[in-house]
Amino acid sequence: MAPRESSHEPTSTPDPVEKGFATLATLRNGVKAFVEKDGEKRKAEILSVQTRKGKPTFYVHYEEFNKRLDEWIQAERIDLSREVEWPAPEKSEKKKATSTVSKSQPSKAADSKLPKNLKRARSKLDREISATPEITSANIPGKATRPSKASGKENKEHIALVSTEVTDGSTPKAEDEEMDLVDVQDAAAAAKAAPLEHYSREDEIEKLRTSGSMTQNQTEISRVRNLDKVQMGKFEIEPWYFSPYPIDFADADMVYICEFCLGYFGEETQFERHRNKCTLLHPPGNEIYRDDYVSFFEIDGRRQRTWCRNLCLLSKLFLDHKTLYYDVDPFLFYCMCTRDEYGCHLVGYFSKEKESAEGYNVACILTLPQYQRKGFGKLLIAFSYELSKREGKLGSPEKPLSDLGLLGYRAYWQETIVDLLMDGRTEANIEDLGAMTAMTTNDVLHTLQNLNMLRYSKNQHVIVLTDAVIQQHERQKAKEKLKGKRVIDPERLQWKPPVFSAASRTWNW
Repeated sequence: MAPRESSHEPTSTPDPVEKGFATLATLRNGVKAFVEKDGEKRKAEILSVQTRKGKPTFYVHYEEFNKRLDEWIQAERIDLSREVEWPAPEKSEKKKATSTVSKSQPSKAADSKLPKNLKRARSKLDREISATPEITSANIPGKATRPSKASGKENKEHIALVSTEVTDGSTPKAEDEEMDLVDVQDAAAAAKAAPLEHYSREDEIEKLRTSGSMTQNQTEISRVRNLDKVQMGKFEIEPWYFSPYPIDFADADMVYICEFCLGYFGEETQFERHRNKCTLLHPPGNEIYRDDYVSFFEIDGRRQRTWCRNLCLLSKLFLDHKTLYYDVDPFLFYCMCTRDEYGCHLVGYFSKEKESAEGYNVACILTLPQYQRKGFGKLLIAFSYELSKREGKLGSPEKPLSDLGLLGYRAYWQETIVDLLMDGRTEANIEDLGAMTAMTTNDVLHTLQNLNMLRYSKNQHVIVLTDAVIQQHERQKAKEKLKGKRVIDPERLQWKPPVFSAASRTWNW
């Protein structure tokens, strides 16, 4: 006998889900079904249905997995022997719309007192209102893909600074975007009360890769990834997100990208003809740094518009929140490359405003997927701070950070600050730490908070090296001793802060 259900249901009880069996013909957007993925069945939501090469294909998002794992699948991978979940019908707003219209209309008694010409105008208006389709969340134009808040920035919603420890992959709240420090004592008290849980970098990366992006832009969720595979040099890459490449490329099995000029082609024969003619062997800018490992090139977006636009299109495949790719004039691009006998191969880049009112030293930063987890990201971040030191300024990345970008910056801030404190190269105060590292006071303060190293005692702030931080530092040094560590040598940087006219710092609209 089944146990009797309680008559007092909790208020958080989810709405009942309608389940049932489906056929290929009845599958539609919003249906959740079990899909074969890596040898197991995973629940996935159908986001788009298209006919490709005469066969139905489905774009699916796997529940509890990051959006970058979304993919196009064939019908054979959907398990129709199990029940599917049908999308809940949208709640009708007809009554609400009707009441709103009725309140705005005058009474019939009032209409009777109007002249004939105004009566005819009123009657015509009433017919137009009745013929207007009901406005619901399903038919609002552009609701799923409304323009993002770029506000004249190259990537207003890409790079962030989050003041609290975020490890669950959730979206930061609005107050995290500004990080105004009203009272340092409150920050110190918050750090003192912080939990003593410590997550390894591997655990945090795994959580971020398998959960939703921390700074997920909800307006972009419904955008379907449009390219299946990209070939760049000797690498075949699977894109993570949508990028506005030509619509014809959506049906291409492979998109070919020249790794030197970043031109893109939908057919291999076209690409081969281009490679026979392309003479570019490195990014089209000045080489400002070279060691035995990498080179850095500085490219002006105004002088090399086509190349920089192609770079932004490429990076949009791997950055969910990059919003601008066309007007690159107000930005400088610093590209890191490895060298061999064939040329300089693009590894990653960061862009920087020619004049940033907020003092940002990075607008957008990316290490290409084929070079990730090899220490290149840390070199990119370190190079951006070397430029800030040469400028004599304190720098900070533009907010908000992407999930992997936050991990990279947090690791760099932590390693740099702890190294200084352990070696005794600076006094243990926030201002000196910021001056030596070219980091802003906010970045230093929030790093110390996240590490639970900030205390408030006897009317003054004290930085404490905790046992957990010391142990982590020792493990890091042991790992570097085995694998080696690459660093940026300031003596090899051949660069002076550029000076631009007013016209070259603005948008070319």
